[in-house]
Amino acid sequence: MRQRVITAVVALIIFIPIIIAGGIWVDIAAVALGLVALSEVLIMRKKLLISPEAWISGIGIIAVIAPSSWWDWLPSYLNPWYIVYLFVLLLLLRTVVSKNRFSFDDAGVITLSMLYIGIGFHFFIEARGVGLVALLYALFIVWTTDSGAYMIGRKIGKHKLAPHISPNKTWEGSIGGTLVATIVGTVFWYFYPIGNFNLGIMILLTLIFSVTGQFGDLVESALKRYYGVKDSGKILPGHGGILDRFDSLLLVLPVIHLFGLI
Repeated sequence: MRQRVITAVVALIIFIPIIIAGGIWVDIAAVALGLVALSEVLIMRKKLLISPEAWISGIGIIAVIAPSSWWDWLPSYLNPWYIVYLFVLLLLLRTVVSKNRFSFDDAGVITLSMLYIGIGFHFFIEARGVGLVALLYALFIVWTTDSGAYMIGRKIGKHKLAPHISPNKTWEGSIGGTLVATIVGTVFWYFYPIGNFNLGIMILLTLIFSVTGQFGDLVESALKRYYGVKDSGKILPGHGGILDRFDSLLLVLPVIHLFGLI
């Protein structure tokens, strides 16, 4: 527990000034976090981080994460997503060159990881571009959902939520975490409003975002269970990897964008 607390304090000391500063600092942080998260998937997949597919997917995920301003130099007829597709084609070409030592399944896993991780961190940048309040709104929802679910689940949790994927999670913790996040997120929005929705709609949306965050957590738990690992990585002692810490946010931010708040 002590190691977990120390890691969290150090991470926040680094993380908070970056999101406050915004701009290029957030862009660089999002790209760095995305690359580390992708490397965690590659390691789970037992791929070398110096392999051709690692280099191709690394550049590809940068292309996915990059804010729109990074593409101003492109000719008007070239959509940035076409550039991303070129990296997918390179992964497919790799299956041929490697004589299937790097398989179509490998290419599919890595492509999905590029999109799953890359789009999540892309909207991390977009949220900060809207304003610090928008990003903090998303972060508070994720943090309070996790904390509320953990504390309430420990106190009164009895009924398992998804025992085949994450045996420690309970329905009581899940519902409690969502209630806590809905209250905290709505109060935060009331004093620092974003979007053009009324209070009733924002309560509903905050609840949806909290539930989405829990699905993000379960998706990553299913990934780890499939590969037989406890944590996605070891970069954060006591917490695991970057995917372990950002799994909820990777789904929440695109859904927040879906509703037009970022």
